[in-house]
Amino acid sequence: MNVIVLPRVDSTSTYMRQELVDAPAGTVVVTDCQSAGRGQRGNSWEAEPGANLTFSVLLRPEGIDASTQYAVSEAVALAIVESLDELVPDAARLAIKWPNDIYYDDRKICGILIENTLTGMAVNRSIAGIGININQTRFVSDAPNPVSLSMLTGETYELRPLLDRVVTRVLDRVAGVATTAGRCDTAADYMARLWRRDGLHPYLLPDGTRFDAAIEGVAPTGHLTLRHADGTATTHAFKEVAFVI
Repeated sequence: MNVIVLPRVDSTSTYMRQELVDAPAGTVVVTDCQSAGRGQRGNSWEAEPGANLTFSVLLRPEGIDASTQYAVSEAVALAIVESLDELVPDAARLAIKWPNDIYYDDRKICGILIENTLTGMAVNRSIAGIGININQTRFVSDAPNPVSLSMLTGETYELRPLLDRVVTRVLDRVAGVATTAGRCDTAADYMARLWRRDGLHPYLLPDGTRFDAAIEGVAPTGHLTLRHADGTATTHAFKEVAFVI
């Protein structure tokens, strides 16, 4: 990997997209202070300077077209979960909240934002923007449920070894989705690590409608299928349904 360290930047993903168009796969931009980090649903990402991992990884996945591009997101999320498994108190409580946040119980420890670029129908570049809460113990934004590795364990961590660990795992996992078989295996692993994958849980539609449903599956496009309490099923794209926490 080629790691570029920036003392301060508005967004590591924006910098990579604007300044490193032709960089090779495995290029990493990391910063101690990100002033305009983005989360899902257009939210900002809170990160105390110097306390957490805030970085972006440039990926050039092979064998991925527009219809299967969600495999990249699955691979990145799995890589982070697996990187944290041996560090958290109980790996069974670590899970992927669809589409790709990382939760410990009902608290968010990591956010991921994937930007895919297509040439024709093929993905030629993916930028994975990743924020992992490591040593921060006090959060001041209105984020409802943040948690950090340090809050879970009471320990303080060196950031660079963790960065190397995560990025190595990301590159390995993304390489594994180059084939149909690899994508099937990745999808199965992703389903096995999904947050609230068992039983009925509450969901919310944009119009305010609440309902209870169980996760039935996630399509290669990333669409989530929910089986309602009455037996009916609905399929949702990202932002078309929200978990009630």
